Amino acid sequence: MAKGVRDYKRRIRSVNNTMQITKAMKMVAAAKLRRAQERAEASRPYTGKLQEVVARLVAMAVQAKHPLLERHDPIKKVTYVVITADRGLCGAFNANIIRKAIEAISQDERPVEAGIVAVGRKGRDFFRKRGYNMQGDFINLGDKLDYTQAREIGQFIAQLYEEGAADEVYLVYAHFVNAMRQVPTVQKVLPIETPEEITAEAEEFAKFAPDYIYEPNVEEILISVLPRYLMSLVYHAMLESKASEHGARMTAMGNATDNASELVQVLTLEMNKARQAAITAEIIEISSGAEALKKGGK
Repeated sequence: MAKGVRDYKRRIRSVNNTMQITKAMKMVAAAKLRRAQERAEASRPYTGKLQEVVARLVAMAVQAKHPLLERHDPIKKVTYVVITADRGLCGAFNANIIRKAIEAISQDERPVEAGIVAVGRKGRDFFRKRGYNMQGDFINLGDKLDYTQAREIGQFIAQLYEEGAADEVYLVYAHFVNAMRQVPTVQKVLPIETPEEITAEAEEFAKFAPDYIYEPNVEEILISVLPRYLMSLVYHAMLESKASEHGARMTAMGNATDNASELVQVLTLEMNKARQAAITAEIIEISSGAEALKKGGK
């Protein structure tokens, strides 16, 4: 029984050490989440307004020609830009995004070839090990995302589209709602499309606003804005995904800490039972020995 008590003590000490680590990781993730959430929420109005501006320009610049506006026909190759984390210990965050990408690929009934551009080590490792067509990967981007990183990714996927290596491009990322909820999202980014309701509104706007002057002209403004628009979509998706990652990690480490605390309580109770059983056994042995001595003396 003494050996059992020692084993329980060893396990309790090990769980306590793990609990200290998970508690520290939760605090770090909470601090990072606050900054990442602020950046993600700050990017939403800009991205939304930019989508509206592009929609208005597209409606008015009907003669504009740009590779990112051209539709490829027929559609033979579809690229999915899957944004995951470089590290784990964030619950089902990475698995949910990967599952969403696989679901999008499997639900596409067209005879197309799917390609993967992985942003994040977890996604890259998953798809590479399973033999998917890897068109590119971007890893070790860090926690402080920079627009230059999004620009590099945006230029890469734009090049794939212009060269015909991709006929459509989708972003797969986690939309941040709160620390407890991140929604895996699939968003089409190439060819550039605009919401129909905004386009219709822009067409009406163009009819009744002839006095607006565009320098040098609407077409050139649209052509100069399109690459930046694509990069802003990528950057926004990366910010949303990073905030989601920190939120998922904070939640996962909080749950791990709570589970470790409960396990310590269970192990302590079992250890006390084992100690009590050992003490009871010793008392019985002593009593039995004393009775035997009394009987032997008689």
